[in-house]
Amino acid sequence: MTIEPADADDAAVLADLWIDLAADQRRHGSHLLAEPNRVAIRETMLRHVATDTARVARRDGAVVGFVTFGVESERYQQDVSRGIVHNLYVRPGDRGERIGQGLLVEAEAALRAEGVDAVSLQAMATNGGARRFYRRYGYEPHRVELEKPINSDTQNSNDG
Repeated sequence: MTIEPADADDAAVLADLWIDLAADQRRHGSHLLAEPNRVAIRETMLRHVATDTARVARRDGAVVGFVTFGVESERYQQDVSRGIVHNLYVRPGDRGERIGQGLLVEAEAALRAEGVDAVSLQAMATNGGARRFYRRYGYEPHRVELEKPINSDTQNSNDG
């Protein structure tokens, strides 16, 4: 197994893997629609290839996982510069072989070379497996996103 920069020929398979990732994340409450985003995600993957912010894990020439990342571009001044891991995915049949670890290490190394002070990423709140994986590599909660349906019965005017 090797980990290397993605190339333009990988864009279609990266889009396929992202579709698998997005479909799986629906089990955990993600609102992203998988298949309707195929064209947009293929274009996004091509941008990652062009900016050297995508790595692929290959086994016998076939892509079995990927990571995309970049430097956060905030308009507001902060006391740290942050890198962001946008997506990390390993095909289910290839998990448990430290491929995810290798992809994460590669993304962190590339971000370190860009001079970032910290790396952030997101995982769905109910995706315990992903949260455990990232905790093993030193990631801790930093910000919590809260959500409720707009037509929820839960309203308390005393909290306002």
